[in-house]
Amino acid sequence: MSNPDELLVAISAAVESERSNQMSLTVVVGGAVITGRLAPEAVWRERVAEVLKDSDRLGPFSDVFTRGPRGNRPGRGEAPTHLHFHLARILQGSLGIPETGGMYRVAIEDVSAWTVGDLVHFDR
Repeated sequence: MSNPDELLVAISAAVESERSNQMSLTVVVGGAVITGRLAPEAVWRERVAEVLKDSDRLGPFSDVFTRGPRGNRPGRGEAPTHLHFHLARILQGSLGIPETGGMYRVAIEDVSAWTVGDLVHFDR
């Protein structure tokens, strides 16, 4: 979307205000379907940093997430530009990749479709 959906921006803003981290959302981005729960960006960054810190090869990158520059991140009062998913899966056929859920950052302007809720696939 070149003009981000104002409802999606409002949902992201509510999550960023830390009113709730229980918002489940499914989005379509570049033809991929991503489903999971949204988290405030600060919480998402902290969790990604923890995962990286535990890796021998990727540990040095954890600082990027904990002390990185603000860059394009909106300040207080500005509309969010990204969705931060945790416990999320990319849906592929009847599979959710990864099975345990992952951490994804999605630009709101790239979302072409969305729905409230976390899609679950059952192989029948």
